[in-house]
Amino acid sequence: MSRSTSAPLHPFAIPGGFLADLQSLRRDLHAHPEVGVQLPWTQARVLEELAALGLEDRHLEIITGDGISSVVAVLRGGLPGPVTLLRGDMDALPILEATGLPFASTNGAMHACGHDLHVAGLIGAARLLAARRAELPGSVILMFQPGEEGYDGAGTMLAEGLLEAAGERPTSAFAVHVGADSPSGVIGTRAGALMAAYSILDVTVIGTGGHGSRPHQALDPVPAAAEIVLALQTEVTRRFSVFDPVVVTVGEIHAGSAPNVIPEQAVLRAGVRTFSAESVRRASRELPELAAQIGRAHGLEVAAEFREIMPATVNDAGWAQELTDVATGLFGAGRVEQLEHPRTGSEDFSRVLEAVPGAYGFVGAAAGYDPQDPPASNHSPSAQFDDSVLQDQALLLATLAWTALTKGR
Repeated sequence: MSRSTSAPLHPFAIPGGFLADLQSLRRDLHAHPEVGVQLPWTQARVLEELAALGLEDRHLEIITGDGISSVVAVLRGGLPGPVTLLRGDMDALPILEATGLPFASTNGAMHACGHDLHVAGLIGAARLLAARRAELPGSVILMFQPGEEGYDGAGTMLAEGLLEAAGERPTSAFAVHVGADSPSGVIGTRAGALMAAYSILDVTVIGTGGHGSRPHQALDPVPAAAEIVLALQTEVTRRFSVFDPVVVTVGEIHAGSAPNVIPEQAVLRAGVRTFSAESVRRASRELPELAAQIGRAHGLEVAAEFREIMPATVNDAGWAQELTDVATGLFGAGRVEQLEHPRTGSEDFSRVLEAVPGAYGFVGAAAGYDPQDPPASNHSPSAQFDDSVLQDQALLLATLAWTALTKGR
């Protein structure tokens, strides 16, 4: 189906104090971060904000998660039409904050990835859409997700019926992510692969322990493990196309307890980033086999397991163009960029985009960005986010939903 290449002017009136209210909410969330899939304080705060919309239950249906503290709100428009979905993730990281901000966290966790802005921005979008509910042709699923930071919260929400919440499946889905080290207010996306799939390779090299002075009487797993680490790097640079890259990082390696003891086993764990389903399939087959073959060459047993954690985040080409067009219409071409390459981080909104065509984008949130002295990035204990982007973030999400519904897709 063809799609327009020009974004409409947004249909929303920005109420007085809108940005200040969202900043207040974001800073409250920032001061009270929660990690993982159980976020009772955050969930209660989201429910409080949704109740403040003042809509009747039949206009705003709210569902809370069974196994996790998610919130799904279905905003019913006053006119018939399709369903779209907007996501905001809610969880923080187990990081001790070092920003010195007056609203900094003091509980040992930190919103170091900007999810506090994501929640506040989605609440802002909900406010804008609710104000035009009577003219809205269709429904909007508001997905407030815990557990994005390695807990597969999106997968759990899908299993609990997220896509059926409105009575029919959404035909489009959108989300954005703020960046602490990107120029404030600049919006970026691309068609196709946007972020990497993430998998884990676990390798245990099993030998025979012994005295360090008599290695010939043992089967030392450590040299084989070291060889595996190096061979993994050769494998991905010589067996996989540079145009469909694979990135392997051995982030853990453990063996032994004393310098004069040959251990019985060595364990290594690697993160594997890929950008296509074919690369995942090949890596899942070839990397464990490589480790096993090296072990055999040393007369050792190797147990290797490849675990797929989350798929690549892949934007539908048409919806990525729509996101670009809407952002350009709202903020001007100078604040919108087409990303040349995908990013190597991973994101579990990829699971939603596997099931529903849509688009994901980035919103810069580094005030006074200086490329010669870039600020701390997401996941740093010193990461700071310019929350003046919240109004634009909310407006972008609301306009994407309005555009998708009014165009009947």
